[in-house]
Amino acid sequence: MESNFLTAIFLPLALFVIMLGMGLGLTVADFKRILVEPKAVFLGMIAQLVLLPIVGFVLAGIFPLSPELMVGLMILAACPGGPTSNLMAYLAKGNVALSITLTAISSVITVFTIPLVVNLAMQNFMGEAAVIQLPFLKTVIQIAVITLIPVSLGMLLHAKAPSFAARVETGVKWLSLFFLGLIIVGLLVRERANVADFFVQVGWVTFTLMVLTMALGYGIAALAKLDGASATSITIEVGIQNGTLAIAIASAPTFLNSPAMAIPAAIYSLLMFVVSGAFAWWAQRRSLLLPR
Repeated sequence: MESNFLTAIFLPLALFVIMLGMGLGLTVADFKRILVEPKAVFLGMIAQLVLLPIVGFVLAGIFPLSPELMVGLMILAACPGGPTSNLMAYLAKGNVALSITLTAISSVITVFTIPLVVNLAMQNFMGEAAVIQLPFLKTVIQIAVITLIPVSLGMLLHAKAPSFAARVETGVKWLSLFFLGLIIVGLLVRERANVADFFVQVGWVTFTLMVLTMALGYGIAALAKLDGASATSITIEVGIQNGTLAIAIASAPTFLNSPAMAIPAAIYSLLMFVVSGAFAWWAQRRSLLLPR
């Protein structure tokens, strides 16, 4: 797959389909749930938007990564939860409504926080080599266009044609997973000369990022004495990021145009199914992580 086609055409199309699929399952009530479950939503947002970037920043400084891979890790840590987290929350018998709410709200907030986190990472890890920055206003608009517009379209379809939305939602989600797989393969093929080294370097740090942030999410929920289903959803939500968005920000010509920075997100997207799947299996066996 040609790199220009992958990053300029196929990647935005794939992200559009993924975010459309997420919107098909959303309603306005999902955004209002912060009034119904304020403590759970607030703690989930703190874990997602504050603790995750901090952990990513610390790990980027600890592991022996190139500056490009450090920034790529921070791009990933700055991204919102992905729609896959909602599926995993369902499989793990978590609070699916809370998971959907956290994904929806974080997708809106990170439109504004991503350029701040990524630019800070580039200044810290690349220094004078960081010749490219993400202009704040332009980046906010671009991210909003490729995420919030398809989500809004999906929500509109859900509201105006609920039967149609329900019929196509599952197919769109499976199609989005297929697109994500193709994107990962395309990136790894492009960087095939360095794939083995990248797996050795980035595999461990992305695995650590997932496990550590999931443990922190679980710990926060436990300390706050949330019910088991909510704790499960927060744990999964903070551990599964929107890898496709991270890949787009790193490699798309309209953003950073650096395929090397997309490698952490690509490898992470492979590992997240293993880690989150294992957690979902364990949570399902236990039924609930915490007593109600």
